[in-house]
Amino acid sequence: MNREIYIRMAGVEDDHWWFSGRRAIVESLLARIGLPRDAAILEPGCGTGGNLRMLARCGSVCAMDLDDQACRFAQARGIGEVAAGRLPDKIPFGDRCFDLVVMTDVLEHLDDDAATLRALRERLKPGGLLLLTVPAFQFLWSSHDTSHHHRRRYRAEELRKVVSEAGYEICYLSYYNFLLFTPILATRMVQRLTGANREGHDLRLPPRPVNWLLRKTFAAERFIVGRVSLPVGVSLIVLARNVGPQVMRARDAAQAPASQDRALASA
Repeated sequence: MNREIYIRMAGVEDDHWWFSGRRAIVESLLARIGLPRDAAILEPGCGTGGNLRMLARCGSVCAMDLDDQACRFAQARGIGEVAAGRLPDKIPFGDRCFDLVVMTDVLEHLDDDAATLRALRERLKPGGLLLLTVPAFQFLWSSHDTSHHHRRRYRAEELRKVVSEAGYEICYLSYYNFLLFTPILATRMVQRLTGANREGHDLRLPPRPVNWLLRKTFAAERFIVGRVSLPVGVSLIVLARNVGPQVMRARDAAQAPASQDRALASA
């Protein structure tokens, strides 16, 4: 992302309804999955470190980001270990493996999402968990996506496919930010028709009462996410498990005859 975006993010992400609401949802889901005590947690694409305090309540945190300025913002929080790195080929922290990888709204920035998920699986312990969020629906594309250098927005079936093919077993997948989907869709349509939002991002802190109401509405989904799958939303969330190389080989072997049968049938 542009350097200016990181500066704006560092200034608002502790209080902005979007970031604080997402943290509440992620933390609620993590509290229900039975992480080991003092779990080893990796956050790739940590940005300016807004998730670090929340993740540190679940275990010991290592975090990385491509941008040096973002790393400095994150390091200034004094939480966990923050290092420069790049996905998928330069993940720091030696040969350490982790119980949990948390990646919030990062995958959409990357040219090769599948290679990134495979590389992160190599840094997960067998049975380790991946918690991933991404923006949903290409028709919600806006100048915010452009300014943040997004490559894509996902549909549920697309995210399921790329995560499964990277060697994970999906435990839970759902849209979220369901309650605000209609007003956000309407806002995106107005912006598209009128050319509003010339700043090209949504990193402005609304007036305090509006920010409070939006945060309460968004964060209320923490009582739903993880229990039921929502049919639509501004974003997607997935919890997936590293099934390990033996299960991967067995699954590939089981799929091979079916693939061969389909090939013969079409010949």
